[in-house]
This record gives sequence, structure tokens and C-alpha cells, in this order.
Amino acid sequence: MAKTLVVVESPSKAKTINKYLGPGYKVIASIGHVKDLPKKGIGIDFDNNFEPTYEVIPGKEKVIKQLKSAAKDADTIYVATDPDREGEAIGWHLKEELEGRGKNRKQVRRVLFNEITKKAIQESFKNPTDIDKNLVDAQQARRLLDRIVGYQVSPLLWDKVRRGLSAGRVQSVALRLVVEREREILAFIQTEYWTITANLSAKLPPPFDARLLRVEDMTVKTTDFGEDVKKKEIHIRDQKQAEELAADIDRQRFIVSSVTTKEKKRNPVPPFITSKLQQEASRKLRFPVKKTMQVAQRLYEGTELGDEGLVGLITYMRTDSTRVADSALQEVREYIGNQYGGKYLPEKAIYYRSKKDAQDAHEAIRPTSVARTPESVARYLPKDALALYKLIWQRFVASQMMPALFDQTTIDIQAGARYLFRATGSVLKFNGFLAVYEEGKDEKDEEDEEQARSLPRVEKGEELKLNRLLPEQHFTEPPPRYTEATLVKALEEKGIGRPSTYASITSVIQDREYVARKEGRFTPTELGFIVNDLLIESFEDLFNVKYTARMEEELDEIEEGKLVWTDALSEFYGKFTKDLEAAKRHMRDVKRQEIITEEKCENCGSPMAIKFGRYGQFLACTNYPECKTTRDLSKSDDEVKEESEAEGSEETCENCGRAMILKRGRFGQFYACTGYPECKTTRKIQQSGKASVPDVALEELCPQCGKHLVMKTGRFGQFTACSNYPECKYVKRETTGVACPECGGDIVARKGKRGKSFYGCTNYPTCKFTLWDKPAPKSCPECGARFLVEKYAKDGSRSLQCKAEDCKHKEPIEGADAKGEEKEGEPLRA
Repeated sequence: MAKTLVVVESPSKAKTINKYLGPGYKVIASIGHVKDLPKKGIGIDFDNNFEPTYEVIPGKEKVIKQLKSAAKDADTIYVATDPDREGEAIGWHLKEELEGRGKNRKQVRRVLFNEITKKAIQESFKNPTDIDKNLVDAQQARRLLDRIVGYQVSPLLWDKVRRGLSAGRVQSVALRLVVEREREILAFIQTEYWTITANLSAKLPPPFDARLLRVEDMTVKTTDFGEDVKKKEIHIRDQKQAEELAADIDRQRFIVSSVTTKEKKRNPVPPFITSKLQQEASRKLRFPVKKTMQVAQRLYEGTELGDEGLVGLITYMRTDSTRVADSALQEVREYIGNQYGGKYLPEKAIYYRSKKDAQDAHEAIRPTSVARTPESVARYLPKDALALYKLIWQRFVASQMMPALFDQTTIDIQAGARYLFRATGSVLKFNGFLAVYEEGKDEKDEEDEEQARSLPRVEKGEELKLNRLLPEQHFTEPPPRYTEATLVKALEEKGIGRPSTYASITSVIQDREYVARKEGRFTPTELGFIVNDLLIESFEDLFNVKYTARMEEELDEIEEGKLVWTDALSEFYGKFTKDLEAAKRHMRDVKRQEIITEEKCENCGSPMAIKFGRYGQFLACTNYPECKTTRDLSKSDDEVKEESEAEGSEETCENCGRAMILKRGRFGQFYACTGYPECKTTRKIQQSGKASVPDVALEELCPQCGKHLVMKTGRFGQFTACSNYPECKYVKRETTGVACPECGGDIVARKGKRGKSFYGCTNYPTCKFTLWDKPAPKSCPECGARFLVEKYAKDGSRSLQCKAEDCKHKEPIEGADAKGEEKEGEPLRA
């Protein structure tokens, strides 16, 4: 009879571990969590230092009984749950249920391993530890935070919008990112510009293209690409200017003014962490984040490999550390030397630096043995599992190889005295790590174009033949909508969520119908816009990117033993309760609000009102319940086009042969059989086009006509306007309190074509005065200038400075320290 009980989470993991431990051990799966906060009630005693109440999860009674029965006969109990906070919390609850009391008290130990291999398992059982209470506290704090927000904010949404909605501490911030990106896109104004490309021939082939780079005496435009990347280039504004330049260029001689060739190095990338694996699997394999984690879980827990039996193929897949065990580094370096030769092997192993908040007890995601090549395990793995394993294996091997080397050539060509053309190209000189793996990209960049361009050998002073000139029209593009990969990337960069949460975040905002995926990219639904706006209006600091990131840091501090979990919750709850009480009183009641329109009911003649229902906004008769007339709101051009196309098509039911009619439901338009309810056949219609941002009704009345004001989204962001437009054209903008020095108008915040904020005059386009820095309504004490501007230093400190050229006045902003935080230690509200 087994004298040692080992408890893990999943049956497949139990099966793999049992193989390595032998007959003296009994391995049983808890099948995930066994205890949680109660289904009914919040389960937190706020008057007793946030003491939680945990209950056995309904349906887990049988599992608990089986575990307790096995524990009676065991001398020692080992908890072998996953090596993260959640695994530690599961282990803590198992210990509470199984260790017993008094004379029957059992010893419960914790074993940790990052890979399920014979060596790792046996080594972990030689060095057992105790449950790490700091990790348990960090997970408990996260769980209670999420419960508090979910149980106290979600009912508000049920009451104000509709039943079944939810607000999550992290998911709502992810929704905010998607909504704000969509508003950037809707506010974006395309700008026309032109490029001129010359196709040239040298003495030697091939012909090549060179782009017009500079024109003497012509304005050079500096384009801001963010992250301090700026690019100077000429700006050709329209076709007329392009054609005039092309006509003059066509008469010039093209002479090579310089040829520069330099070696360019591209370094390998680190082995995968969770977020990078999710992003790359999305780019290369088109896997949703959730699927990536499910497949990776199976690879980690064990796969049957013929005579070798059950083997865990990869290390633990929820990690933010790039650390690799020395034994694994030695193995992969031997493999590279044997398979690719010495020139592909660096002199020393490459060590990658993890993020400052990474949990370095974990390793990067890698194969448990590099000797198990994708080809050797292909016959044992399903298609998806093999594709993901191949990605992980290739990235790990490539991470320890030599950099790739390119010869980058730049040819500058002078066309007459005024015009400078440039051609660039790269030739792969040594493939290095690219022999195994190349990282995917979300968007193509200049480097891709360079590598696709082949240049001839030319000499300085050589005259080139002009084959043709190509003036080409372009338009500036708005920022792209988020994909799952780019949303995970944004969450990671902003410090929101952790490796174990990314998959659930992206799943929840889709399941709640806050966003829809169109052509692989997230678009907020009408419901998503409304929920986001309500939450931000009432809980600006809670659903704030910086505040959420700070809460993640506090959870890390709890894990490290630097912060008491109850202190973190107490600080959060004090601010949260104030916001909650204010929200209960002031949050807009979208469910019950109605905006009276000029339209009349076709049945009784009463005015029609805009209301919000289960499927979005609609028109309803104000004479309800006597008159129950309802009607769809006016549709966008795209919707009208789709509807007319759908109505014009003669669709028949594939099951009964009756005609199909067009209907609208919670997921948009669809075809339904006219034989309903006998035949319930439906068919989805593919939707296209952009989502429109709904106007948000306000309680405030227009000072000019007395109608309700609404919050609109325009070309420069949000603004308040009269709902009676175009009859009433009243517009209200939030001003900075500073008057325009050129015309006396108000200076207001605006957004540029690339989404960058700036400040401009309300009299635009008559007045084109602009500022990049936020103006403050305070005159300069030294020179008497009408206003000062806010400036940020490299250390994050803020100050007010004079804009006048000859004045150097500077003064600190009261209430802000060098880190840009309030003196009380509270994070600044964004």
C-alpha cells in the first residue's frame, strides 16, 4: 500500500508524475481548485480585516472525500501543484483539508518543478519545502480585489444598463484600451501626401528604385513615430506639386554622390515568456490566446512518446522570466555545435535580462530536452500541438546562436542641383540564428523592404539612366485596431495583468459582448462603449491604466513579503467605497433614460424617444404601455448597404424550402426561416464596416434651445453638443482657461492625426495657433507673458515654464514630487 500521497491539479499530470515516482506513491488529481469564495454572498468580512470565507466548490465533495481517504493511509502528503501563485493557493486549501488535527495531523510538504521530467520530479522530492504563505497571500489579495469589484460594481451595471453584465478590475482596463483606440481611429483625419520614385539603371544590373529624399529650398516635415523616433522627409502635399517636381526632375542628370556599405547585426531573441508565446502563436499559427495556453498545458503535463512513455515536452508555460537552467544551456550549446557547426555557436552562453518584476524562480518556456526535435516527436503529436512545440523548440535553439549579419548598402543620387534620391538595400551575409527561427511581426517595416530590395554595384560619380519616374499618391493611416496579440503586448508593456491572466482577459471582453472580432481585430460594440464610459465616469482612478499597473506591483510586493496583503486591500477599499457611493447616486441610468426626438409614432402620433435595450439603442413610442410601437434607429451607410443587399437576395431555407427573411438580434442581422416556430433555421450574415460611437445623453440642458446635451466623438476627440443639431449648433468644449495670444479665442485640448495630444485655438481653421505643452492660466512673474506651460523632466518631475524665447522663468508645480506622484503617496489620476 502506498505510504506517500501526492496531489496535483490535473489527471494527465498525475499520470505522468506517477510513472516517475513508482509504487510507493499514490498520485491523485484535485482537478483544479477545491475551495473558493461562496457563490452567494461576497464572502468577505470587511469589519474583520477582510477575513475571507472559503467553501468547498459545489461538485468537488467527491474529490475531497477521495483525497481524505487516501490521506488517512499516507505518512506524508506532498502538494505538487503548479509553481505559481494560483498553484500555491490551491496547495494551501488542500493542506487545510488534508493535514488533519491533533494526533491524526499529517505532514504536508510542497514540491516545486518547472518541467515534468524524471530528473526534475525526483530532484524536487529530494528537496521539499513548505507552502509559501506570501504567494498564497498575493493570490488571495488578487481574488478578493476581483470579488469586491465584481460583486459591487457589476450590480450597478445590471441596474443602469442591463442584466448579465460584469465589471472586472483588469478586464475593464483592457476594454478601455480597445475603446480609446477605436475613438482615435474615428477621430483620425486622413492627410494626402505624395512620393516620387525613380527607377534607375547602372552599368551593371539589376535596375533599382530610389526614393526622392530631399529638395533644396523645400520644407522638410518631421514625422513623429513615438518613442523618440523622428524622421525628416519632404512633404509633397498634392498631385499638382508632385507633377511639377516630376517634370523638372525628368530633365536632370542622375549622378551617384555617395555609396555606403556597412555591416548590420541582428541579434537573436530571448526564449519565450508567456506573453511573447501568445503573441507569436497568434501571428504565425493564428491561435487565439486561450487556445495557445490550452495546447501548451497539454505539452507541459505530458505526451505519450511510444517506448519513452509519458513525457512533459516543455517547461511551465506561465512565466515572465527569461532565465534558463545551466543544464539546459549546456545541452542546447552541444546541439548547436554538432548540428550547425562552430561558427553558429557563441563563445559563451547568452544570458537574457528579465523584466524587473519577473518571477525569476521560474524559467523561460523551452523544450525539456532539445534532443526531442519537432521531427522526432511529430508522429506522436496532433497538428496544433506539433506546430506550437516547433515554435517553442526553434525559438529556444535560436536564442543561443550567433547573430545574423547583413551588408546594408545606401546609395545617394544627386539629380541636378536641387534633388537628392536615396536607395537602400540589405544582403544577408551570415544567417546565424535565422537558420533556425525568425520572429514574426505585426506590421511590415523598412527592414523588410530593404531585404527584399537588390541593388547593383555602383561607383561614386557614375551616371545612371532614368527609366521612369513614378509620382504616387498616399494617405496617412490611423493607428491599427488591436489584435489579440497586440492587445496582450499592450497589457504587458503597461504592466496590466500577469502571465496567468492574459488569456482570461481577452476571453471575457469577447464573451460579455463588449468587443467583437472583425477580420481578426477587436472593435468595441455599442454596449462596450456604453459600459466603458459609465465605468470611467464613476471610477476614473479604479479603471485607470497606471492605477491598475500599480496594483499589480503591490501584489508582487505581497509575494516578496514587502507588503501586508490586508494593508493593500485597506488602502484600495477606502478609495473604492467613496467612488462606489458616488456612482450609486450619480451614474447615468442608461436603461431608463430616454431622449425625446422630433419623430412621431406612425400608430398614435406621439413623439418617439431613443431608448437602450437588450440589443442596443432603438426608437420607442412615449405613449407606452398604451402604444408599444418600436423602430430601429437610423442605420449607418454600411448597415443600409448590407441590409439592402440581404433583402435583395432570394434566400431559401435549406431545411424546409420556405423563404428566409432578414431579422436583427443581439449579434446583428441574420436570416430566419418564415416557417418559425415549426422551422427554427437561422443563418448568420457577415458584417463589415466601422463601428460607430453612440452619442451619450447627458442630464444637462442646452443653454440656447433647452434640449438635452449629448457627449459626441468628433475629429478632435470628445465634446458636448446639443441633441437638436443641426437646428441648434451649440457646442461646449472643456477649455484650459487660457486665451489664444493671437486671436483671443479659447485654448482647448485636441488630438492630431496620429493620435498625439496637443492644444489649439477654438477658432481653427481661421486661427492656427497650437502648443504641444499644456498651458496653465498663470502669467509669468518675470516677463509678464499671459500663460506658462507644463514641462516634464526626465526624472518625471513637473514644472511650469515661460514660453517666451528670452525668458528662462521656471517654477515647480505644487503637490508633485520628483516621481510625478502626489505627496501623500497616492498614484496620480490620469
